[in-house]
Amino acid sequence: MTIQDWEGVALIIGAGDIGTSIFDYLSTVAPMLDVFICGRNLKNNHNAIYLDLENDNSFTSFANQVEVFNKPLRLVINTSGFLYSNLVKPEKRLSHINRSNILKNFSINAIAPILIAKSIEKFIRIDCPFSFASLSARVGSIGDNRLGGWYSYRASKAAQNQLLKTLSIEWRRKYPLAIVSILHPGTCDTKLSKPFQTAVPKGKLFTPVQSCEYLINIIANQEPSDSGKFLAWDGSIISW
Repeated sequence: MTIQDWEGVALIIGAGDIGTSIFDYLSTVAPMLDVFICGRNLKNNHNAIYLDLENDNSFTSFANQVEVFNKPLRLVINTSGFLYSNLVKPEKRLSHINRSNILKNFSINAIAPILIAKSIEKFIRIDCPFSFASLSARVGSIGDNRLGGWYSYRASKAAQNQLLKTLSIEWRRKYPLAIVSILHPGTCDTKLSKPFQTAVPKGKLFTPVQSCEYLINIIANQEPSDSGKFLAWDGSIISW
């Protein structure tokens, strides 16, 4: 079954460049999916659900809104992520590390994805195919770490990988048709990557639309036996 034939509800977490591209893409190509975009910075969109990933009460409100849908939950994609802000920068060396940087990265990159999964678990149907995908990053691979640096970001993505790998094992027992995907979207031309794009090889800087299509293609072609894999945008397996 192609993505065009999927029926039910799709939730896209994160209203950034990639999340918005996925929302627009699915809204166009999957007419039988009711697609909602979820996050804090939402524009005037009637298919929007407010969700603050750092507020536990917001998760409760989010789940209450999902509960009113009269169609099965078919797809959840978490596109949220944190790398830097005006106050927080990726650490280039040990002396740059501080507790607040680590906590901020872990809050968005590791804790939020597993809380999203927790909040939607009760809506998964044992007899209905379901996909939960969350964006990770190749720099979260411990085996692929050759350059060092970016301590908090690397560690938070590695933590997400472990949490979602563990989730895939539990859901394999409880929901045999559920698939958990941990996906590296490649380097995209977004606000998150903008300060670091000079080091990207030619032809490897994707537009959000390109990345969106790569990711949806992976999700649409997975089987339950693929659950728990850490995959790059081209479908290749990334070492943990």
